Amino acid sequence: MNINENIKWYVIHTYASYETVVKNNLIKMIENNGLQDFIFEIAIPVEEEVVEKNGKRKVVERKKFPGYVFIKMIYTDHVWYMVTNTRGVTGFVGPQAKALPLTVDEIKRMGLERISSEDFDIKVGDNVRIISGALDTFLGIVEEVYIDKQKVRVFVQMFGRQTPVELDFTQIEKI
Repeated sequence: MNINENIKWYVIHTYASYETVVKNNLIKMIENNGLQDFIFEIAIPVEEEVVEKNGKRKVVERKKFPGYVFIKMIYTDHVWYMVTNTRGVTGFVGPQAKALPLTVDEIKRMGLERISSEDFDIKVGDNVRIISGALDTFLGIVEEVYIDKQKVRVFVQMFGRQTPVELDFTQIEKI
């Protein structure tokens, strides 16, 4: 059996607004206990939102899943014990607090896995359909692709004019 088959994404429940604290505590716990071979990545998915306050537009980052932290790891009883006993962690998401791995479809929808430039076949000028988010089902034309940020800028027809919108790779599909 390949060791990569055992590496899966799991969801940890945290106290409200403790996501960043938990991530930092987990990083320290991994370093202190030498668990780098078992825990590979810790993620707090965020999305950028444009907020208008006092007539000024400001881009703010909001957590997609408040109260949850995502962790890519090899599940063992020892790792489960170390993670669940980290300050701020209330437990894993799953039956009887046993860790239940995310499916491939869930990982893609949540944007946890980075898409490589070879796997991403959308280029500037391509017609795309938005498949999730506030602009679901809108059609647009790709203006820019940001491989490093895993985002694209798409021109969408709104209110009779072309409006640029920045979207994640996972939010669009080629037509």
